[in-house]
Amino acid sequence: MRRIGIFFISIISLALILAIFTFSTETDKKPQRSYYENYKSDYKIYNPPMPMEVFLAGEAAPLNIFYVSEKLEREILVNTYWHSNTMLLFKRANRWFPVIEPILKKNNIPDDFKYLALIESGLTQAVSPAGARGFWQFMKSTGISYGLRVNKEIDERYNVEKSTQAACDYLNDAYKKFGSWTLVAASYNMGMGGVNKQLNLQKVNDYYGLSLNSETSRYVYRILAIKTIFTQPSKYGFQLREQDLYPPLQTTIVSIDSALVNWADFAKEHNISYRMLKELNPWLKISVWHNSSRKSIDIKLPDQSMLEYKKLKKKMDNKLGVFGEKK
Repeated sequence: MRRIGIFFISIISLALILAIFTFSTETDKKPQRSYYENYKSDYKIYNPPMPMEVFLAGEAAPLNIFYVSEKLEREILVNTYWHSNTMLLFKRANRWFPVIEPILKKNNIPDDFKYLALIESGLTQAVSPAGARGFWQFMKSTGISYGLRVNKEIDERYNVEKSTQAACDYLNDAYKKFGSWTLVAASYNMGMGGVNKQLNLQKVNDYYGLSLNSETSRYVYRILAIKTIFTQPSKYGFQLREQDLYPPLQTTIVSIDSALVNWADFAKEHNISYRMLKELNPWLKISVWHNSSRKSIDIKLPDQSMLEYKKLKKKMDNKLGVFGEKK
């Protein structure tokens, strides 16, 4: 009888040990399994939609050609999933497109070329490794040849209005040469001479048939991709309210023709900081203006609304959708 009791106690003890071990093992496994199950079910990346057709300045991209379609898809993928950069482009474009668009229109340049400035510089006063500067990324010699003043005191490549006018002059010259806005865009990246040389060497007459260096071969597709996303932002996951964007700068113009101006003193006289003066007039290079040429210059000063930025932002609409997307 005693042996039977010991036997049953042993069986029960073994069962308890097995149960504890099994429960402990399952408990250890559950968090790991649950984590990966959640990861698999919650984390999803989708291929963004490809447009059925896309145009640059009215010229259709031949998406029936496999490499054209795939190159465009690459740029749409990059800009769709590089969220922070594309969001900043939306914000800056709300400020600067209203400045750029009328200048393009006045010069009979297709509106799509505002996207060229966007991919060139991100609408920042960028400086390239080669020395190109400003929204339109002019090299010094090219800027001067198109009427921009570049000297030790001022650099009008940083003047948005004047550099946009210079860009229009270049684009019109290129269109007279090529008769194709797509080739005009390519020439903005590699020069008119470079494009013309490749057209002759390769015996083709359009951008999409050219074999080019890696930068220029992506260039037009980058413009097309950012245009596609900007015209249908919610389709690509971008939900922006008006108040999320940067408002246009509200400024007044003061014309200066003095022989000597200390810009820090000038700013103080107008109750703003030197930093504010430079933000609005980034083309001023040094703190003193000697004006040896005796030419007048226009200086931007902030309106009162700009000095009350929070109030200005509150006035902006709360609606979703920007840049051509119907609300």
